[in-house]
Amino acid sequence: MDAREFQQFYQEQAGPLYRFVYSKVGHREDAEDLTSQIFLKAVNGINQERSLQSMNKWLFLVARTTVADYWRAHFRLPTHSSVERVQHILQALPERYRKVLTCRFLLKLSLRDTAVSMGATVATIKILQFRALKRAADLERIVAEQPCGA
Repeated sequence: MDAREFQQFYQEQAGPLYRFVYSKVGHREDAEDLTSQIFLKAVNGINQERSLQSMNKWLFLVARTTVADYWRAHFRLPTHSSVERVQHILQALPERYRKVLTCRFLLKLSLRDTAVSMGATVATIKILQFRALKRAADLERIVAEQPCGA
C-alpha cells in the first residue's frame, strides 16, 4: 500500500474508527488519542497482501485491542498517590456528599441501606449521590492539576 492508498484508506476509516473508539471510552480527547495510536499501529503493521475488507477487519481488531489496553491501564490497582487523591477529594466534599459516597462506594451499601444509615429516602440518596459524584468529578480535575503535596 503506497502513501496515496493509505491516505485514502485513512480518510475512509478515520470517521467510523473514531466513532467506534468514542463509543467505548466516552471522552473526546481520549478517543482522538486512541484513534491516532491505532493508525500508527496500522502504518507499522500494514500487510501489502491484505484485501481492503481484510484491512478494515484488522484495523477494528487493532482498535478493540487498543481500547482494551486503555481500560486495563485506567483500572489498574490504585497507587499510593491515587488513594491520597481520593482521600483529598472526599475531604473537600460537604459532609453529606462524603457520607453518601463512602456508604455507596467504599462500604458498598445498597441505596436502601444508605438511606437508612443517613435517615433519608432512597430518592434523596439517588439525588445526593448524583450531585456528590458531579462535585467529586469537578474536584478531581482541580486536584489533578495541582502538584503532589500542594
